[in-house]
Amino acid sequence: MLGGFFTSLRTGGVPVSIREYLDLLGALSQRLVFADTDAFYYLSRALLVKDEKHFDKFDRAFGLYFRDLETVDELIGALIPDEWLRKEFLKTLSEEEKAKIESLGGLEKLIEEFRKRLAEQKERHQGGNKWIGTGGTSPFGAHGYHPEGMRVGPEGGQKRAVKVWEKREFRNLDDTVELGTRNIKLALRRLRKFARSGAAEELDMPDTIRSTAKNAGMLDLKLVPERHNAVKVLLFFDVGGSMDPHVRTCEQLFSAARGEFKHMEYFYFHNFVYDFVWRDNARRRNETVATLDLLHRYPHDYRVIFVGDAAMSPYEILQPGGSVEYWNEEAGERWFRRIAQNWPKVVWLNPTPEEQWEFTQSIDITRQLLEDRMYPMTLKGLEDAMAYLGR
Repeated sequence: MLGGFFTSLRTGGVPVSIREYLDLLGALSQRLVFADTDAFYYLSRALLVKDEKHFDKFDRAFGLYFRDLETVDELIGALIPDEWLRKEFLKTLSEEEKAKIESLGGLEKLIEEFRKRLAEQKERHQGGNKWIGTGGTSPFGAHGYHPEGMRVGPEGGQKRAVKVWEKREFRNLDDTVELGTRNIKLALRRLRKFARSGAAEELDMPDTIRSTAKNAGMLDLKLVPERHNAVKVLLFFDVGGSMDPHVRTCEQLFSAARGEFKHMEYFYFHNFVYDFVWRDNARRRNETVATLDLLHRYPHDYRVIFVGDAAMSPYEILQPGGSVEYWNEEAGERWFRRIAQNWPKVVWLNPTPEEQWEFTQSIDITRQLLEDRMYPMTLKGLEDAMAYLGR
């Protein structure tokens, strides 16, 4: 019963287990849904999906399985057991309606005809007098009228769930797609270490209760400093050239990071980091910040995040004078090693799809300098990077 659906989800990349599948079967046996695709969609998603990043994969698997079924017997058996139909009809029909059904051949005949038409029907139906659907005068359906019929599905509904799994409204939650404003903050929250500092302005409820009890019931308010994310971050963005197509994604990442990290500093570079970086691209020629000053200014507990495609000539990394903008006395490789030595937690986020990395020599060199701590600019890549920085 629904074994094919379970297999379809696993094949589609949804990490569903036998435990969740049994929970779904248990919910169906308790009649939580009945002959309603929308209700079944929401119920199965709530029970089978453990993380919202898998919603899009679930929608794809759901749509593929139920759209391509050659027979609906399996779904009928799961959602509409014969025993349930008989009990439900006998409970809701009036004596007059029962007599009318008997005149048409009895309840068994009605159930048999219902299953036959549901198996024959190949598409959604609305109106008319035969097929299962909405409106019309068919004896099987919803929102229509027939004096000796059964209603399939609950009242009301705009079939929003069907729109969800057909249009895949949750596609930007997929952990394999590029980052968007909706999910960046969720990924960044994996890099959190909370601490309390500053003025005591937040009510400490447990301590207040304990103190009031010790004070014979006289209210004794206890305040503590606000809890905040104590992680400190340095962000370095590659700008210009091949990074121009990724400006929007970098803007989204920057905006989300400013909202998540109380202690965050950001700087820009072009292609690779050398002896200076800058804070304002409009004044990059006149107002620079020496990389050596950064090494002395920010403590070793800062986490460092580089954002760039690492696409350049290998000469720009390995040789003095490799910069395309000026003559750098020392190779970018030497500066990067100083950075990695000063701040042990360093990662690189690359907006270029991971499957293309092997075709660019400079990406391979950068990955070696990072000891393979380069991550793709996807939700999963960002989550993995934050997990490493948070260790």
